[in-house]
Amino acid sequence: MVMACVDLQKSMKPADSSSVPVPPPLPSKSNLHQKRYGNEIAHSCGVPTATKDMWDRLFNDGYKANVVIYTDNGGIVYAHANIIGTASCVIKGMLKKAKKHGKWYTISIRGVPYEAVRVFIRFLYSSCYKNEEMNEYIMHLLLLSHAYVVPQLKRVCEWHLEHGLLNTENVIDVFQLALLCDFPRLSVISHRMIMKHFKELYATEAWTAMKKSHPFLEKELRDSVFIEENTRKERIRKRNEQRIYSQLYEAMEALVHICRDGCKTIGPHDQDLKPSHATCHYEACKGLESLIRHFAGCKLRVPGGCVPCKRMWQLLELHSRVCADSDQCRVPLCRSFKEKMEKQSKKDEVRWKLLVKNVLGSKKIGGSPFFLPVNSSF
Repeated sequence: MVMACVDLQKSMKPADSSSVPVPPPLPSKSNLHQKRYGNEIAHSCGVPTATKDMWDRLFNDGYKANVVIYTDNGGIVYAHANIIGTASCVIKGMLKKAKKHGKWYTISIRGVPYEAVRVFIRFLYSSCYKNEEMNEYIMHLLLLSHAYVVPQLKRVCEWHLEHGLLNTENVIDVFQLALLCDFPRLSVISHRMIMKHFKELYATEAWTAMKKSHPFLEKELRDSVFIEENTRKERIRKRNEQRIYSQLYEAMEALVHICRDGCKTIGPHDQDLKPSHATCHYEACKGLESLIRHFAGCKLRVPGGCVPCKRMWQLLELHSRVCADSDQCRVPLCRSFKEKMEKQSKKDEVRWKLLVKNVLGSKKIGGSPFFLPVNSSF
């Protein structure tokens, strides 16, 4: 026997590698898919059409069925204990406790329409369903999937609600059901829709019913809407403040540029620019032009005088507080304002320090070499 095996092994070894035939090409992905699943896939079903038709006949004809399921309004659904008991551990427990009349087990599924129970039991056979049935009984199927622990149906219902079936007409009911039946993702999605359409939903009958049945939940929703609105307003306020601080920083840069280099838009204070002078790239110069021209020619030109002059005084004082070297600075009154700081009250000083910190902090990357660093103590 051993010698025969050795001879067989020797006979299987090729005498020459050139005699080995070329292997056939690997099948494409599409061919693999066809061999595995067949040419046609049933609509809303993950099994081949032939298998789906077989399960349909088994369910519809009730061939050798041994379970009678009673529903509301006298409806009856016939099923097979081995199939539905395997698909749902809850139903399996119900069948163990059910009274048997001859070959028939009798159980009841109530609280939902007969048609919804029929779609639910049909799904237990091969996870197949019709889209029109899903659209009509989505809420009942969602409840049944949780009550009878059918995770696959639970995921299907959640997917359909997330991708089109969730709307303003059912979102309140879905939100309550998602919380009661442990659908965390669905509860978040429905909560977002309620926040978005709060004014519209607040006047509906569904909201009134929720207020009566779950008053604490209704109150939490109202509170979350108010918190969301306040958060949104606060976010807008901070964004506007940040924009103002950024504009003030740009104005400080433009002011140094005008007084140190000269600006073609406004002109320097001590020289005439030639036509070939480079074009100004500081957008804030355009805004400062009218303010500086007014300040230069205004007869009042005192702090507390006209509004443009008062604004110019404030810009000059702000510059002196952010300036890194007043001795070399060419901005007017820079050193004078530095000396004035020592005589200001603590309240004004705190206010100015906070403003300087926010203005310098608006420049997240880099910064002007003529200004104090952001992390400096003011």
